[in-house]
Amino acid sequence: MSTLLVENARILDPARGVDSVGTLVVENGVVAAAGPEALNQGRPEGATVVDGSGLLLIPGLVDARVFIGEPGGEHRETIGSASRAAAAGGVTSILTMPDTDPVIDDVALAEFVMRTARETAAINVYPAAALTKKLEGREMTEIGLLARAGVRAFTEGRRSLSNAGLLRRIMTYARDFDALVMHETRDADLAGHGVMNEGLLASWLGLPGVPAEAELIPLERDLRLAELTRCRYHAAKISLGRSAEAVRAAKDRGASVTAAVSINHLALNENDIGEYRTFFRLSPPLRREDDRLAMIEALNEGAVDIIVSSHDPQDADDKRRPFAEAKAGAIGLETLLPAALRLFHSGAVPLARVVDAVTAAPAKLLGLPCGTLAPGAPADFVLVDLDAPFIFGKDRIRSRSKNTAFENARFQGEVVKTFVAGRCVFDASAP
Repeated sequence: MSTLLVENARILDPARGVDSVGTLVVENGVVAAAGPEALNQGRPEGATVVDGSGLLLIPGLVDARVFIGEPGGEHRETIGSASRAAAAGGVTSILTMPDTDPVIDDVALAEFVMRTARETAAINVYPAAALTKKLEGREMTEIGLLARAGVRAFTEGRRSLSNAGLLRRIMTYARDFDALVMHETRDADLAGHGVMNEGLLASWLGLPGVPAEAELIPLERDLRLAELTRCRYHAAKISLGRSAEAVRAAKDRGASVTAAVSINHLALNENDIGEYRTFFRLSPPLRREDDRLAMIEALNEGAVDIIVSSHDPQDADDKRRPFAEAKAGAIGLETLLPAALRLFHSGAVPLARVVDAVTAAPAKLLGLPCGTLAPGAPADFVLVDLDAPFIFGKDRIRSRSKNTAFENARFQGEVVKTFVAGRCVFDASAP
């Protein structure tokens, strides 16, 4: 038996309500004990010991919205390169989106992703599958077969279904398999050619805007359909205070709904676009400051359940264009945790809530065994120097693409080591 001990660390496990200095005991890749009483029987002979003094020990992060190029767009990101970026950011499990080439819309392609991940990834990779074949919005995929093959969620990725009748049928079918319907709400007709939040700043910059209703109207439709069909529905990414109100109201009515917010919309606002900086061209667009503050309040109150990176690598040619022509999206696996810790350091969100929103809550949503340090759980965990300052320069980026919205950002809270199944997959001190 191989035993690993992490001693003298501050152990924070929101799933169990644990926040105390103690020891983590790992045996054969599984958590045996975690807390102040973990070594009541003494230190096991021959154990590997890691000193966690002065460090925060949390479950590995679970990122429920990650776009990867493989298959078909390996020049932007492969499963292997994304896993290395994730490990450096303390992310130990990711849910990959299906809009690759070919689209992940059948069992064979989902199994390809899982097999490639086993062969090349340092972390846990779970594929989401498309709601409709080829993401064309016409014919439903074989949700039952895909769910039995291990698919954790069903989504159109960046796209939104406009056909309410089709979405109702999908939700009804998904309910029978307890499958999670994860949907981005964006009315393409209302959004039109908009590239940033509609308002005064867009007018000043001379850029076409996206009205708030382009997100709100399809979201309210989806929430009503989820209530009608009684399916498990997840709003993949919301960005407006009014969207959070709609989700809160649906929850109050008893609907089985959850919602995510990207770290970009918690840490940034439309003013960050500055002089047409294309790394801030995102979808949904960065909103006004009052919407950002409303999303933080929604996270605190539980109307928003989880935080995602919305990692979306784009190559240089797609970003080095005029703002209106650049592709939307930014990488985020390496900045998810330090950007989220800004909420704690500023006093906006308690540390336990921040950690819960990127560990236990997404793990529960996807039905994963991780996100906790409970005995018997996989030993996926992260050691963090909560107060260490650093600058996220281009030299730190491990993703194949470099389109980060946090270029040269100043952070406080650095990942020191990341472990998956008790094995160290990232060490900041390693050359």
